[in-house]
Amino acid sequence: MASDLTPSGAAAADELHARFGRRFAHGEVVFREGDPATEAYFLAEGRVRLIKRVNGVERSLAVLRAGDVFGETALLPGSTRSSTAIALVPSSGLVLDQAALQRLLETDPTAAARLVTQLARRLREAEDQIEILMLKDAQAKVVGALLKLAQQAAEADSSTAGARFTISPMELSARVGLDVDAVKRGVQQLREGQYVRVVDERLEIPDLDALRRLYSLLALKEGIRGEAP
Repeated sequence: MASDLTPSGAAAADELHARFGRRFAHGEVVFREGDPATEAYFLAEGRVRLIKRVNGVERSLAVLRAGDVFGETALLPGSTRSSTAIALVPSSGLVLDQAALQRLLETDPTAAARLVTQLARRLREAEDQIEILMLKDAQAKVVGALLKLAQQAAEADSSTAGARFTISPMELSARVGLDVDAVKRGVQQLREGQYVRVVDERLEIPDLDALRRLYSLLALKEGIRGEAP
């Protein structure tokens, strides 16, 4: 028997969006840090930025795209938002309260698998970010983040020696904990050193081994600085 959240037939997606769909204007706050976490979101189109206030300063955590899930702490009764979500462009998606989300996950294996995959990816990204944020050198942060993104891209497409992926300065800024201008300067230095190319608005790492060697040198330099009296 089909759940009321997963109706059978070609109209299923339309019915879900009719019942639970919501649109967000450019700059609209989807939810704020500290608010009760009563709903989860499946982003259908657009981009949403997650930010968190740390020591009085707002820090970017991630930029979400179509297909991403966020606000999943709504699965935990009594939880509150750990970050603020803001629509970067006109966006839309499904907004599900705890009961509706629970029913969807119980009756739709695809939705459940997507959420599990997303959470696993978030965990991996969080571990990577902790490692990068522990670095003090700004260029080492940028190189470390690009290297991890390049390795993930290479795993997804092993047909080339290098790697290609798309990431905006704002997204890279969120990963490394630097302002956008510092990130742009770091990427420009890498371009000048021919470690990175920009092709059709995509970053291209032509030689992953060369980038790994650069990262090792930067880490070594930071280690020497840390040992200096």
